[in-house]
Amino acid sequence: MHFALLSALVSAEQTRSWSEAQSLAKAAVSKLSVEQKVALVSGMGWATGPCVGNIVNPGGIGGFNGLCLQDSPTGVRYAYNVSAFAASINVAATFDKNLMLDNGRLMGQEFRGKGANVALAPMMNIGRAPAGGRNWEGQGADAFLAATSAKLQVKGIQEQGVIATAKHYVGNEQEVSRQSSSSNMDSRTFHEVYLKPFRACVEEGVGAIMCSYNLVNNTYACENDYTINTVLKGELGFKGFVMTDWWATAKLKEPISAGTDMMMPGSVAWGSTELTWDKNLVNAVKANQIPEARLDDMATRVLSSWYKVGQDKGFPAVNFDSFRPQQSQDVNVQADHKKHIRHVGAASSILLKNNGVLPLGKNLNIGILGSDAGPGRTTSNAADCPDHGCSDGTIAQGWGSGTTNFPYIVTPLDGVSARAAKDKSKVSSMLNDWDLQAAGALAAKSDVVLAFVSSDSGENYITVDGNAGDRNNLTLWHNGDNLINAAAANNKKVVVVIHSPGAVDMPWINNPNVAAVVLALFPGQESGNAIADVLFGDINPSGRLPFSINKDDSTYSASILFNTTAPAGFQYPQVNYEEGLFIDYKWNDAKGIEPLFPFGYGLSYTNFTYSNFAVKRDENNVKVSLAVANTGARIGNEVVQLYLGFPQSANEPPKQLKAFEKVLVPKSESKSVTLSMSTHEMRIWDVVGQKWTTPKGEYTLFVGASSRDIRWSTTFTV
Repeated sequence: MHFALLSALVSAEQTRSWSEAQSLAKAAVSKLSVEQKVALVSGMGWATGPCVGNIVNPGGIGGFNGLCLQDSPTGVRYAYNVSAFAASINVAATFDKNLMLDNGRLMGQEFRGKGANVALAPMMNIGRAPAGGRNWEGQGADAFLAATSAKLQVKGIQEQGVIATAKHYVGNEQEVSRQSSSSNMDSRTFHEVYLKPFRACVEEGVGAIMCSYNLVNNTYACENDYTINTVLKGELGFKGFVMTDWWATAKLKEPISAGTDMMMPGSVAWGSTELTWDKNLVNAVKANQIPEARLDDMATRVLSSWYKVGQDKGFPAVNFDSFRPQQSQDVNVQADHKKHIRHVGAASSILLKNNGVLPLGKNLNIGILGSDAGPGRTTSNAADCPDHGCSDGTIAQGWGSGTTNFPYIVTPLDGVSARAAKDKSKVSSMLNDWDLQAAGALAAKSDVVLAFVSSDSGENYITVDGNAGDRNNLTLWHNGDNLINAAAANNKKVVVVIHSPGAVDMPWINNPNVAAVVLALFPGQESGNAIADVLFGDINPSGRLPFSINKDDSTYSASILFNTTAPAGFQYPQVNYEEGLFIDYKWNDAKGIEPLFPFGYGLSYTNFTYSNFAVKRDENNVKVSLAVANTGARIGNEVVQLYLGFPQSANEPPKQLKAFEKVLVPKSESKSVTLSMSTHEMRIWDVVGQKWTTPKGEYTLFVGASSRDIRWSTTFTV
């Protein structure tokens, strides 16, 4: 990590204030022709340059060589000698602000090293519906957690001199009909939930925001004057540029008038060489159909972000080609980032159940079951599995544009086998998910069984096993339930390890022979080493659920709208956010639903107690201090969580996450922890006055180890 921190300091010296960057940008734009200004905001088209999005060098701007815009939230897409980072859902599951920041820093280093000016990350969809296809790219089902994780990754990326992109703005919460459905939400829900991560990123100085495919209240997101001009650029004061998602609009005047500043990738459709804006925008400006002042604003915003992160000072040239890999220079940017990826993988592993079987002991006969433990087309970047659009072998990323080529992958079988050898344990494996007789036979002769099971999801341009991005249901794939049952029928020490994009059904959870369950999510290239670290106790698990897992699918706060037919009186399918503010655990709390595992939950190999609570309040912050004692036999991390309950008259959810701290506590020791909540977190959106207001009345502070494991509470009055 020393290398990461050093380079961050070097890049930070190049970062300018927005006012300085805007002054430089305005001066540069004032010298450009209409054609040159248009070149700054209109993409070149798909596969016409080395990156997934390309802005040409129009000339006349010192140090400017065009812009390379590149996916993804897991690393540099379509490149070699890069790292495949853990998914953002894993980063959020660490509940570790230092790791969130480091993840951004190291990703920023790799984007910079490859010459990518703009990282199309982070993604911060809320995960409204558990089956949402791209939930694994996001930061969890709580707006505060998502805002915290996203803004820290923005900070880390931009410290490296790379422009970060907050996406997808806004309401892109399902893949089914994503280009032709309307996400309908009231003003309060929009401001308090879906806008919150974007607000945090704007406050952090994010350089770019990507508008989404869907409609918002029946106006396309990239053509939505209210969400972009009124809210994003008006209320939030966003000073960077708004780009379209790829082919999210086919129009000219409407998105530009609404505040969209850049068209990506530029072409009218995939495979076409015709550009949507380009000459059409030049002609529209010269005909006074679009004010040149608006074009100046668009170009100024693009250059302001470029100047702000210091890219005019020796930014590397692009040294890869997304579409012609044989032309890539193969600059290796991985450094020692595998250590961080392994750390995140272990720190995000969530121990859901443990009846004393973990950590694993020595001199054991370990049986490993399931295709998810081994290699496959997904792990080998197979040509017939583009963008990981298959589910073959262990799952360490989902599928779609949020993926990265694996430079290698340590499978669970490899990682566990290598670690087991150190303890003189023997590993036998059977990776056929459907041969239940063989699974039972291996289980019967093993001291302990590790059953690796999975589910998968991704983006809607790829359909895997009948799942068009979103999951059709929350069941395990590849016969997972039957595989677990076969093992449990023949062994009393079955450990289930799940790789999935989110919650899954667990009909076997109360089987006493299922002795432990670990949810590993999508941990990236070091998957096998990370899970081995946890299973053998080299690292004490400290991941926490960034979403709830309910007992019954019908009890979740929202689900995917699979009906693609527009209702009477509407042009498009209507995705109505009827749950409003009550998403995930907030819904469960309000409806009295007992989840299987609550938001914020995760076990440890040790135990913690809380004591010595104290509260301090001033006009800016509410601070709760306490002592956290490790009463067990192992060093471990505890995640202390602060929730706020509003006065009943506010009609808010019963409690909401407002602060968290992860603290490492040696065995038999105690550490002091302070949870600090900004008083801004006490505000709600007044839909009548269209402003923020702090309700009067009694507030409740809850401190706990999860949203349901509350250890202490107190009240205060405003």
